[in-house]
Parts: sequence; C-alpha cells; structure tokens
Amino acid sequence: MSTVLFDTPGPRTRARHRLYALLSGVGLLALLGWFVWYLDEQGELEYELWEPFVTPAYVQVLWEGLLDTLAMAVLAILLAVVFGAVFGVGKLSEHAAVRWPSWLIVEFFRAVPLLLLIIFLFLGPAGLSSYWSVVAGLTLYNGSVLAEIVRAGILAVPKGQVEAAYALGMRKTQVMVTIQLPQAVKIMIPAIISQCVVALKDTSLGYYVLAPGLTTVGRQIWTEFGNQFQTAVVLSATYIVVNLLLTLLATWAQRRLVGERRPIVHPVDPGMGHGGPGLS
Repeated sequence: MSTVLFDTPGPRTRARHRLYALLSGVGLLALLGWFVWYLDEQGELEYELWEPFVTPAYVQVLWEGLLDTLAMAVLAILLAVVFGAVFGVGKLSEHAAVRWPSWLIVEFFRAVPLLLLIIFLFLGPAGLSSYWSVVAGLTLYNGSVLAEIVRAGILAVPKGQVEAAYALGMRKTQVMVTIQLPQAVKIMIPAIISQCVVALKDTSLGYYVLAPGLTTVGRQIWTEFGNQFQTAVVLSATYIVVNLLLTLLATWAQRRLVGERRPIVHPVDPGMGHGGPGLS
C-alpha cells in the first residue's frame, strides 16, 4: 500500500516510530524534571516569591492591568483596521496623487521599529501620553501591515468578476465596494486574526513609556518582591491564555461570517453504469 507521496509504513517501521515517540516523551519528561529541580535548587520555587499572585490585592491590580492592556489592544486594532482599509485601497488608486502618498506612508510605518515609534510619539514633538503613545504606535504599525493585507486581498479576487462588473457599466468605486471588498474580507480574515494577536502582544512595549498595562504592573511587583522570574512566568501565561481566547473568538467569528465550506456533490447520471456512459 502506498500514497501519492510516500509508501505506507510497515509493521516494523510503525514499531520504530512508536519507540522513537516513547523515547522522546521520556526525554522531555526528564528535561522538565531537571528544570524543576534546578529552579528548586536556585530557590525560585519558594512560596514567598509566588505569594503576590495569590494575594487578592495584587490579583486585583493585575486584573486592572489586564483590562488596560485589552482596552489599548482593542482600540488600536479597530483604528488599525480603518487605517489599513483606507491606505490599502489608496495604494490601488489610479490617481498618482493618492497612490504614491499612500505607498509612502505604509512603507514608512512598516519599516520603523515599533518600540522606537512609541518612544518618539511619547518624547517627540507630539508629546502624547503614555497610553496614547502605545495606541497610536500600534495603530500606525499594524495599520500599515493591514494595508498590505487589504491590497493583497483585493488583488486576489478573480479578475473575471471585476471585468464583468465593468461590462455591466459599474464604476470603479461601485466595483470596489460591492464586488471586491466583500470577497477580499473573507480572504483576509486569517491574516487579520494573526495581526490582532500581534497587536495584543505588542502592548507589552508600553513598559518602556510606563503605559498602564500588565507589564507596568509586573514591574511594580518585581520591584517590591524581587521576583522577576515568577512575574515573567505569570505575565507570559496570562498573555498566552488571552491570545488563545482571542484566536478562538476570531475563528468562531470567521466561521459565522464566511460559513463552513461543504464539499460539492455532483449528481450521478442515471445512464452511468460500471461499464461507462450509458448509450441512449
């Protein structure tokens, strides 16, 4: 038995694969055990270092920091989607006065490191607050990435549909709004979901400008208790859980918007038999 790409493993090969999987699992468990032992030897498992994360007062502060982080991320994502839609469509404009400025803005903010952008907005002539420096920086950077996603999604729509719309007498704006964008959204959704996760993680850069959020709260905790490792573990776990929930929510929204794709079942011609097409 074989498939298109490789031969189906026989009994001996499957046995070797099971052995390799067992040895890998044992090795990973041994490595995990050694790591826990090492942490214990270094005193990193002492209860005093983990106590702030089960103390109600500090848990409340962490919760407030998480809410601030989510507020910055949601606001930045919404603004970035608008920014990306405007400049993504602008890069496809037939008018050079619109196309080239859109291209320049998108390429500039894609190239500037996000941390430097946030610091510039905070300390530069704009003089934004720490909160709005993070929101504006995330909007400009992620919006520029989304602009490329929008442009690519629009170009991915089959040209035949666009040509048919023009043949019916529709204008370019009508074609963009009624034909291209609705179909492009379905193509773009996975990339937009990924960019939302990136934006949520990048809110941690607000640490450098003392913006409210999880990382700023974490600095206050480890400054008081000297538990940098424990704080990093808790904050990382929090970001991972929130990102997983965001991904699940976005995937659910994608299925509701796009709908599940069902296989196309072709009807069987009654004249078809095992011997080939029926003769009339």
